[in-house]
Amino acid sequence: MKRLFVAIKTTPDPDFLKQYKELRASLINEKIKWVEDLNIHITLKFLGETEEKKIPDIEKALSEVAAVTESFSFSLKSLGIFGSRYDPRVIWTGIEPYNKLAGLMENVHAALEKVGFERDRQNLVPHLTLGRIKFLRDKITFLKKVDLYKSMKSQPLQAKSMILFESILKREGPQYIALKILPLKNPME
Repeated sequence: MKRLFVAIKTTPDPDFLKQYKELRASLINEKIKWVEDLNIHITLKFLGETEEKKIPDIEKALSEVAAVTESFSFSLKSLGIFGSRYDPRVIWTGIEPYNKLAGLMENVHAALEKVGFERDRQNLVPHLTLGRIKFLRDKITFLKKVDLYKSMKSQPLQAKSMILFESILKREGPQYIALKILPLKNPME
């Protein structure tokens, strides 16, 4: 069994990363599991524990989606939380424009449904997770900091491929191994 997910790997610009580091430093006293700079990605579909014999079918389904999906550009924009202001669980940044990414997510989910993976119950909301909240000591200060960084924005980024990743959970944080890189269609072709 391998713990798998499908994602777009991205490296935000230095200004965005600087703001991200400032946000993390300003919330150092809170129990938040932050995504390391090297692991920043946009999850298209989390597959979870998967039998290795299913990997060829997954790769084939994803290859078919990649073959008909043009690469595109997007920016990371604004900071938000999933959960409520009373019980925040995830800190995320939005994607703009999100239509192409939402379409890609929908196509990935549809293709993987055909090979035995149920669709997610929640609506597909294109986003990039920055941190998972374990426990907040000072919720009021936390919300003020989130509001302070609400206007975070990256320079334009390119989505040129999807990646099927294996996630190996370790004490010091997850290790992501690219099992298959699936290039998206070049719009010039």
